[in-house]
Amino acid sequence: MNRYLYIILLLIIALLSSCKSQLDSDMHTYTNDLINETSPYLLQHAHNPVDWKPWNEETLALAKKENKLILVSIGYSSCHWCHVMEHESFEDTLVANFMNDNFINIKVDREERPDVDNVYMTAVELITGRAGGWPLNAIALPDGRPIWGGTYFPKEDWINALQQVSTAFNETPNALVEFADKLASGIKTRDIVTPNPNKPKFEEELILSSLTTWSTYWDTQEGGINRAPKFMMPNNYQFLLRYGHQTQDSTVLNYVHTTLKKIAYGGVNDHIGGGFSRYSTDKKWHIPHFEKMLYDNAQLVSLYSDAYLLSKKELYKETVYQTLDYVAREMTTDEGSFYSALDADSNTPEGELEEGAYYVWTEAALKIILEEDFELFVAYYNINDFGKWEKDNYVLIRQDSDVDFVKEHGISLADFKEKQTQWKDVLLRFRESNKEKPRLDDKVLTGWNSLMTKGYVDAYRVFNEQKFLDVALKNATFIVDHMIRKDGGLNRNYKNGKSTINGYLEDYASTIDAFIALFEVTADPVWLARAKQLTDYTFTHFQDKTNSMFFFTSDEDTDLISRNVAYVDKVIPASNSMMAKNIFTLSHYYLDKSYTQTAATMLNNMQPEIDRSPTAFSNWLDLYLNYTQPYYEIVIVGSNAKEVLTELNTFYLPNKLIAASISESTQEIFEGRYLKDETLIYVCVNNACKLPVRTVEEALKLIEL
Repeated sequence: MNRYLYIILLLIIALLSSCKSQLDSDMHTYTNDLINETSPYLLQHAHNPVDWKPWNEETLALAKKENKLILVSIGYSSCHWCHVMEHESFEDTLVANFMNDNFINIKVDREERPDVDNVYMTAVELITGRAGGWPLNAIALPDGRPIWGGTYFPKEDWINALQQVSTAFNETPNALVEFADKLASGIKTRDIVTPNPNKPKFEEELILSSLTTWSTYWDTQEGGINRAPKFMMPNNYQFLLRYGHQTQDSTVLNYVHTTLKKIAYGGVNDHIGGGFSRYSTDKKWHIPHFEKMLYDNAQLVSLYSDAYLLSKKELYKETVYQTLDYVAREMTTDEGSFYSALDADSNTPEGELEEGAYYVWTEAALKIILEEDFELFVAYYNINDFGKWEKDNYVLIRQDSDVDFVKEHGISLADFKEKQTQWKDVLLRFRESNKEKPRLDDKVLTGWNSLMTKGYVDAYRVFNEQKFLDVALKNATFIVDHMIRKDGGLNRNYKNGKSTINGYLEDYASTIDAFIALFEVTADPVWLARAKQLTDYTFTHFQDKTNSMFFFTSDEDTDLISRNVAYVDKVIPASNSMMAKNIFTLSHYYLDKSYTQTAATMLNNMQPEIDRSPTAFSNWLDLYLNYTQPYYEIVIVGSNAKEVLTELNTFYLPNKLIAASISESTQEIFEGRYLKDETLIYVCVNNACKLPVRTVEEALKLIEL
């Protein structure tokens, strides 16, 4: 094509695209300032009659200038009740008019701005005296200090609440200011970590007493904690798997394996397309809250990979592969990054938005699609009273192992596996062709991407599938190229080539962990060096020197009411517990005494807290094991180091770090350990090594459980 014609064609395409965007905007009655954002959650509200504005300095300055109350509404794109409240209240013009007249209305995506979410979530929990949730709605004074809040409100309750707060602001503003002062003080003291005055001393009794407390809540029949709803909490079971193995505690191991089996069998696992929903609404892992989050799937891949390494249970391997198939198919960008989430809701054939519509099945539809295999499928996935949900819909759920099932139904295991593959292919094609997909949250978050990178690394380490490592390296390279700034800091978000938010400690902690993991499986020192660079950046910009802990936000971020310290392990481990583990590991690679002291001090600060709620400190407990039981540095040096590394990774060794090099290296951990024409394995504790050996079998004899 002639060059000039090509340029003209590009200009025409750009003009048509611009016209289409303008036409799309003109088709909507209302458009607010969120139209310029990239977050799918914010864009969902861009055509509400509410005059929503994003959280930024200009919006906050406007509230002060106009002396208006600030209404902060926080949610995320896959939040079911966020959609409900939007439809009931934020799309209603009468409600919108009152909000616009009396408030500066700010919409926040909690996944992009967890710092803002933490401030107002803490406020709401202090006001209401109970745990919060989303949508999170708070009202603040013009200076941003909260005075009122709650979660979901039906329309009439919402209007009444807004009217009462607005009236109070107009008639008794001093009372609100006084309350805001007290509440702000409470928020500031909520996450304070008091330095432990005692010298670090770590004893196994703390772990034993924590497990005694924790085990009283175990559901030994269905797995997980004995209540509903049930969250997967992968870091809980990573610790328990490790502890059970290192202490040969069969009770703990049986509980972990029961939990992992029940989760994999349950409706929280998408048996057709792979991937896990966020949590189970019941005690049997049966009916999920259908949203799929990247961070859950990332951590579950790591957990099931390690569980397979220990147990060699085929169910665990299948679960990993199916989950990664889902991530590759539905959550991966062409650039090698990962999307954030899939919505819980999707449209029914009647065009009504309904939770789980994409994932559930009717008996009539299955009968038509599966034909002669229908009866076998019904028996396997419980299309009966056990699997029935609502509106004659069924959630697929297993009860039997494949071995037991084929015995009962007189079919060979090989033939049954082939049928399973056919069912999944047919039903997945049907679902994709005939059902409307849930909405995709296509923003990229650094911390969550790094968790997924770690998931792929762990899957590669265990199953030695080169494609898993290729994906991990592609995503890690994406983070280096697009998320690490010239000053060495990280950005939080990315979409359409645009990144606008400074990274949080969670982003650094997850990325450092992923880079260390990459070094351990590739022996490429670049990844270890990048991990250290990011760690040193956090010491400069995040650390609280008074207690050695790390703030969630950088010292370069705009001040909020409170600069919190995240130390409680939740579905994603606390950024401080991840950092403490990273620093502990790096202290061994670099023989850095300041790292050694920092990790020990951080863990020591947590000792008074751990026993009170072990489930909320499981990642800290995992680090605690490094101090109470042998922890090994395994150093492999020589031309065959990678082959030795691959063989060593076929064993479950959670109490170790690995450093491998195929050549002589100046890195501290390799110094003086290279011998030409030899590949040697050094097994060390605190850099004190036993005589080197040449085979993995010999090395394993030097490692105690």
